[in-house]
Amino acid sequence: MSQITTHVLDTTRGLPAQKLPITLFAQTPDGWQELAKGITNTDGRIAGLLANDVVLSAGVYRMHFATKTYFDMNNEQGFYPFVDIVFELDGSNTHYHIPLLLTAFGYSTYRGS
Repeated sequence: MSQITTHVLDTTRGLPAQKLPITLFAQTPDGWQELAKGITNTDGRIAGLLANDVVLSAGVYRMHFATKTYFDMNNEQGFYPFVDIVFELDGSNTHYHIPLLLTAFGYSTYRGS
C-alpha cells in the first residue's frame, strides 16, 4: 500500500468525488517538488499514489486537490478553485491517510487511519 493515501467525498452529493486530480509535493529548500499525481477513481480514491516501496523522509508535504476541475466537470460553481493540505511527516514510515470532505462552499480534512 502507498504510504500516502486519500479519499475524497463530495458531501453535497453524498458520493465519492470521481475524476478529481490530485498532486503530491515535497517541500525543498528551492520550493515545492512534485512527487506524484493521479485522478480519483469511482470510489474517490487513488490506488497507488506512491509505489509501495517508496518511503518518504521526515519533512513537509502538500497535497493539491484541483477542485475547480471537479466542479467544472459536474457543472457546478465552486468557491475554492483548489484545496492544498500541507502536513508534516516524522520519517517513521507510518501510513498517512489524508481524506477530504468537499462541498462547493467548504471543505474539511483530518488525519485518517
